[in-house]
Amino acid sequence: MELYQLEYFLEAARQRSFTRAAEHLYLAQAALSEQMRKLEGELGTRLFDRGRRETTLTAAGETLRQHAEILLTQAAAARQAVRDVTERKAGRLVLAAIPSVSGCLLPEVMTGFRKQLLAVQFKLLEGTSEQVQRWVDDGRAEVGIVQHPLSQGVFTETLLLEEPFVALVSQTHPLAKRRRVQLKSLRDETLVFYRGRARDAALNACRSAGFEPHVASENSELGTVAALVAAKIGIAILPALTVAKRPPRCAVVKLDEESLRRQIVSIQRPGVSLSPAAIHFLQLLQVFLSREEKVSR
Repeated sequence: MELYQLEYFLEAARQRSFTRAAEHLYLAQAALSEQMRKLEGELGTRLFDRGRRETTLTAAGETLRQHAEILLTQAAAARQAVRDVTERKAGRLVLAAIPSVSGCLLPEVMTGFRKQLLAVQFKLLEGTSEQVQRWVDDGRAEVGIVQHPLSQGVFTETLLLEEPFVALVSQTHPLAKRRRVQLKSLRDETLVFYRGRARDAALNACRSAGFEPHVASENSELGTVAALVAAKIGIAILPALTVAKRPPRCAVVKLDEESLRRQIVSIQRPGVSLSPAAIHFLQLLQVFLSREEKVSR
């Protein structure tokens, strides 16, 4: 049973005539009659009583008419719903990201996304790179944004940005007047670490530079790290993205270690097409990153 056959059937029922129905449908009467014969054959019963003056529905035909109207209404609603999603007038986007991205990179992009796609429901999940990978892998999130390399699962990856690490110091610290410093010059400093992969990268870089850092604190909140730096508790080694908007009473100093960098990638399940909303969000993100890169030069 095809939807177009139900449309033909309802028109024949409304017109009470195959001739008039065929004219309204722009079909040859023989073609309409053939489709109704196929429908009756599939259902195993007559749907029409064909009289000399008009064609009327049998009891079975009347039952089919009621169901056909509901089915075609639902089919039209389904087409419209799909059209709305395709045209980004509806739908849902669940995005997962690591904290340094969700807090420092995404807010402006999310604002632009909401302004352009008001009808799309948007949800942001925040977690570690490992959590984000699990959420994308099990379908809880459509797109994830994490620090490379990935630790689990198989994903389609797209590089979003590659950024250096910098030193965040108190405004009154002697290094605040410097534009660049070598990491090994921090061997006698007390450090404040930002937990996660950023902490691991900073710690390994210190060891590669020949010293074991003196650690005053490790925190999972960027605001706490910045507050401790401003209070002169220590110096933080952070990805540049996290201090793009310089925290109060702090200064950002570049590091000479070119190898101390991180890559941020978007991930999705392989072989699964992204929704129009997800594609649009990633396009907005790429535009934002391109603009920020030009400003930073």
